[in-house]
Amino acid sequence: MLSSLDPGPLRLGPWRLRQAARSGLGLVIEGVDDATGAAGPDDYVNAIFMSAEHQDAFLALVDREGLVVCKNVGGDDAAYEDVRGRSSRGRLSQGEYYHHDGCTGPVKPRVVEIRCPRQTVARHTHTAIARFPDTVHAMLLELPPALRQDGELAAHHAAVAAGEPIAADAWDHVQGLVIRTARRALSAEEARAYLRAVDVRAGAYREPWTMGESRFIANANPGRTLQHRRAYLEPPGTRPNGKLVKRWPGHIDASACALSEADDAG
Repeated sequence: MLSSLDPGPLRLGPWRLRQAARSGLGLVIEGVDDATGAAGPDDYVNAIFMSAEHQDAFLALVDREGLVVCKNVGGDDAAYEDVRGRSSRGRLSQGEYYHHDGCTGPVKPRVVEIRCPRQTVARHTHTAIARFPDTVHAMLLELPPALRQDGELAAHHAAVAAGEPIAADAWDHVQGLVIRTARRALSAEEARAYLRAVDVRAGAYREPWTMGESRFIANANPGRTLQHRRAYLEPPGTRPNGKLVKRWPGHIDASACALSEADDAG
């Protein structure tokens, strides 16, 4: 079981989770240690969090927090898939817009883990993570005025600007409408500037990646659900860029999940 005696430390069975200062969006864990203060295994994500004994409790923590960032994780990435997809100077890929991870099965994964493995080349492209449907509201409110003239978009923008919520069964539809409009009307760098403004309005977690870092994101959950996107804070260039890998821990059809350009969160 996961236990926390406020203001005491968060524990997973016998393991104490060493927390950094709260990120403002979920938890940041720097490592684990036992009752004696001895450090846990180097690959504590797989050895402890993903173990049969603790996985359910850990994924429940992700459900509750929305985002759990694990730093200083060792081990290899054999259980992960490379994040694929590329961006264009003329048009953004779907992965640069906020999205949930999908798969070929009928049920979206409950949690997605994105990891920056230890490697020789640093990762300089960020990943923005924000709450859903805050992302939809922010995308509407930050749309350039010229793009709010479409009848349906104008109505949704006016409603959100007036503080009226979008019905839950319309969130995906409205977000798709905004993305199609932006992709059609904005140049690549105009779209990236727009999305950086969306990040700020939505309160996105957009910290630089560090080697050996995993981010567990509540992807399709009954409670707190988040979305993510590949975020360029500067125009894409030609300098080398470290890779990201990902998996869907605890997903019943994990073997059926497949990456596509629309899911290239990195």
